[in-house]
Amino acid sequence: MKIFKPKFWDKKKSFFSLILLPLTFLFEIIILFRRTFTRKINFDIHIICVGNIYVGGTGKTPLSILLAKELSKRDKKLTLIRKSYKSHVDEYGLIKNNFKNLIIKNNRADAIKEAVNKQFDTAILDDGFQDYKIRKNFNILCFNKNQLIGNGHTFPSGPLRENLQGLKNAEIVIINGDKDEDFESKVFSINKNINIFYSYYKPVNIEDFRGKKLVALAGIGNPENFFKIIIENKLNLVKRIAFPDHYIFKKNEILKIINETRQNNFELITTEKDFYKIKNLNLPQIKYLKLDLVIHEKEKFLKKILDSYDKTF
Repeated sequence: MKIFKPKFWDKKKSFFSLILLPLTFLFEIIILFRRTFTRKINFDIHIICVGNIYVGGTGKTPLSILLAKELSKRDKKLTLIRKSYKSHVDEYGLIKNNFKNLIIKNNRADAIKEAVNKQFDTAILDDGFQDYKIRKNFNILCFNKNQLIGNGHTFPSGPLRENLQGLKNAEIVIINGDKDEDFESKVFSINKNINIFYSYYKPVNIEDFRGKKLVALAGIGNPENFFKIIIENKLNLVKRIAFPDHYIFKKNEILKIINETRQNNFELITTEKDFYKIKNLNLPQIKYLKLDLVIHEKEKFLKKILDSYDKTF
């Protein structure tokens, strides 16, 4: 059963975070041990990892898709790689609808080997920053301005998959949202050579929802980020329905939401990622808000990545 992210993860001070600190300390020791002593595998392919430190909801998949498209335009023969999880069919559907080359395996190393055998020259890991056995050529870490690092603690006291020292192993940080000089200072204090870029989501089909009373449904890492985009674009949001990330929707619960929405002359809107889960239920057509990821200084961002092809370990 999927559960919501604990609210205390994003609070600066919390009793629950405090009592969980001994477990967090143990978790950090395990992560340090794995990062230090895991034997890394070299592959005969350029590996770009789009990862995160904050657990979920940071925009890895949209960035991976954008990067795959942009590098393909620049004559790179590449594939996207995802580790197989039964509950992640939403993201697989999102990727396949936007980029044809996707390899899904239970083990990322096996997926990379398949990419090599198929003579791809680049593998983009959508997630995998904490997969320490894979030696990457380039690491990008994603953050969302609405959450950044939450309360700053690693799991289970907080939402971080590892502490911020992981920034030492990344070349780029990309923040979805407005500029944040305080956070930039924190990042540079750990890795002075890292590059920071900003991005935002641009609604493509926003006019389809103007003048309508909307019920928004989201089962993503941070549903409030989706609701915020709707409000910021001055749409009439009358109700929010949030489910945990990668939630497997049941047909009867979606039908109930659809019926209640129609009885009130509202329109149901969801995320593109959730759309691919609901679509498989063969229910009446549900519309989704199509969002394009836009990167400020995109050419400079891409140049940093392209320059990495000339570097060796």
